[in-house]
Parts: sequence; structure tokens; C-alpha cells
Amino acid sequence: MAKVKTSYFCQNCGASYAKWQGQCTSCHEWNTIVEEVIQKNEPKHWNTSSEKKSRIAKPVKISEIESSQERRLVTLNKEFNRVLGGGIVPGSLTLLGGEPGIGKSTLLLQIALQLPFKTLYVSGEESAQQIKMRADRIAPNSELCYILTETKTQHIFKQIQKEQPDIVVIDSIQTLHTDYVDSSAGSISQIRETTSELIKFAKETHTPVVLIGHINKEGNIAGPKILEHMVDTVLQFEGDRNHVYRILRSLKNRFGSTHEIGIFEMLGNGLREVSNPSEILISKNKELLSGNAIAVTVEGMRPLLIEIQSLVSTAVYGTPQRSATGYNVKRLNMLLAVLEKRAGFRLGAKDVFLNITGGISVDDPAIDLAVVGAILSSNEDIVVEKDICFAGEVGLSGEIRAVNKIDQRISEAEKEGRRQEGVLQN
Repeated sequence: MAKVKTSYFCQNCGASYAKWQGQCTSCHEWNTIVEEVIQKNEPKHWNTSSEKKSRIAKPVKISEIESSQERRLVTLNKEFNRVLGGGIVPGSLTLLGGEPGIGKSTLLLQIALQLPFKTLYVSGEESAQQIKMRADRIAPNSELCYILTETKTQHIFKQIQKEQPDIVVIDSIQTLHTDYVDSSAGSISQIRETTSELIKFAKETHTPVVLIGHINKEGNIAGPKILEHMVDTVLQFEGDRNHVYRILRSLKNRFGSTHEIGIFEMLGNGLREVSNPSEILISKNKELLSGNAIAVTVEGMRPLLIEIQSLVSTAVYGTPQRSATGYNVKRLNMLLAVLEKRAGFRLGAKDVFLNITGGISVDDPAIDLAVVGAILSSNEDIVVEKDICFAGEVGLSGEIRAVNKIDQRISEAEKEGRRQEGVLQN
């Protein structure tokens, strides 16, 4: 019996080692190296039916390269197009990650059913009957969407050659496996090799591929970190499972901006696009309460009105509590220190709780002024009027700094009926 050959791989960066060691010398992470069974056979071409001769690439002057505008496959989902930069680029590889149950499969199945192109939806987690049940809730039957329940890449490529789809959706990359690597599905070797085969297929046939990726307990996409470097676009589908709103965010995009977001509402018949997020992120409570302030933030080119809630009370225990939902706790502690040192408010012995409604997370420093306004409103029990909107960054000296894209912020505030107060212009 032949001896089984094994190697050691880092789960974070994918580096290989001949023996186990505690720290990865490539990414300097501890306890990320695991043993996997490998095979000596060299991976063949994804298209096993034809042997292609290797071509030697030659250098070309950059002035001689013809520049052309990338043709995009425009979907009927405007929010999805916005995040991608206008649509799906042919030959690109897009990776969509998110927590379990957040709606990744629902989003891609809904897009596949609505595409005016021939789509192959490959599922390694659900049966065809399960996908059909979800499809009946989302949209009427589509004549251009084909379902394939398969996990072996060699079989998938055979069906692709037979059907010739315009776009391929894989759900999910952690369930695929290839014959050229002798390890279980979801391992570092399998994820790296199956992704490499899909990249070769996408680039040579100019067929876009969309992958669904699982995430680990730290919130990162499971598998080697090199997976995110290999693909062209990395999308994050996030949101609080206790809320009905979901946010599609771009973490990496070789064909567009990484500052755009798409907002969806989870309904019984699928995901609904939210064209005006400011209406859903602000509560409709007519009763005025202290501790609430309205801020205007900008995500990419889209201005949003968000509501910030704060609760300041006397600390019951010895150490005051500092808690924030959707906001950086360290930034909150810095603002509290500025109020204590520069403004003379005694908040060191009080509990401070901060919440951004709607289940979204914001890291825009322009909402500092609204955070300060909400904290002081709760501390002094003074109500901030609903028609006042804040936009300004607070410095360590207590000064209010100017923020960018002030015209878009003012325009969004006026559209929602807010006054131009609490805004510092350049």
C-alpha cells in the first residue's frame, strides 16, 4: 500500500509547510496550521476534453494595448448593480460572504431568476426540490435558469460545456471538491484548487462566476485568506438577524468602487430593494424623547439619514459601562473623554449606552456631532427637535471639524424635511 502523503497548510494565508509549527512565518498567526492529505498528480486543465498547447506570453508596450470599456451584464436588481459598479463583468469571479441564514442564497437565486441571460445555479447544499420551493416564493418560473445539484468540479464543467450558460452561480465554494486533491471538501487545499479551476474557466470563456462563501466565528470568509486575493470582487452581506433589513457591502472590487452599499428588506417573497434608506432608518415615533439625534452619513455616493439613540444613567456598579451597537466603542470613549475634559460634563461615573437604529454599522466620523448631541440630550434630559440634523467631526481639542460631501448631506437633509443646523462647512 502506498504511503499517504500529507502536508501542513495555514488556514489564514494558505502557506504550506513540511511539518507542523505553532506560528505561521508568512502571516504570523498562531495555531492556524493544520495537516491535510495531498496527492502528487498535477491538476489538469478544467476542460479535460481538449488538450491545449501552452502559450508563452510576450511583453507588450502599454501604449500598444487597446483600451476598451468593459461590457457588463446588467441585472434587474439596481442595488446589486450599484455595489458591483454597474453590473457583472464577463470573466469575473465574485465572492459573496455572510452569516448563516442572512439570505445569501435567497439573494443570488432571486437575481438568477430575474436575469435575462441563461444562468446555471449550482447547489451543493440543497436539493432541487428545496430550491424549487424557494423559487416559487421569490418569482414566477424562469425559462433561462437551470438548477444543478453537484459538488464535483469535473461533473460541473461537463454540464457547463453542454449547457453553455452566460453566468454560473456556485452555492457554495466550501462544498466543492476536485479529484486532483485527496482531501475532504471545505479543506484549505480543496478551496484553493477548486477556486483556481473556476478562475481558469472564467478567464478563458469570459463567463462570470458568482461564489457563495461561508464565514467563520470571527466574521471572516472561511478558508485561506488567499481566496479573497484570487477573486475579482468580494461582497459582504450583513445585517442584524433580528431586523428585516440587509446591507450588501463591497470589500474588494477590481471593476468599481468599494464604498457603495445596497440595502434590502427581507420579506416572505424574497428581498425587496430599498431605494430610500433614510425613511426606514428613522423611527416614526411622534413622541419626542431625550437621547435621540439625527445624523447624515455618506456611504459611497449615497447620503443616508440615521437615528442615534443614547441612554446616560448613574452607574449602579463600581465601574461605569460603555456599550455601543453599530458604532465603535473606542470612538465613543474618546468622545466621552472630550466632553469630560474640554466641555466640563461629568460623565466619568455614569453608564453610557449608544445604539444606531436599523441594525446597521457606521464608521463615518461625520456622525460624531450627532453622537455628542444624543449623549448630552440624555444626560441633561433635553429633547432634540426632530427637524434638526447633525454632521460634523469632533476633534480631541473639542473643536468641530468640517466634513466632506457637505452638499450631498444638506440636500438629503432638506429632502427629508430637516433644518441645516449642526453642519460645519469648509
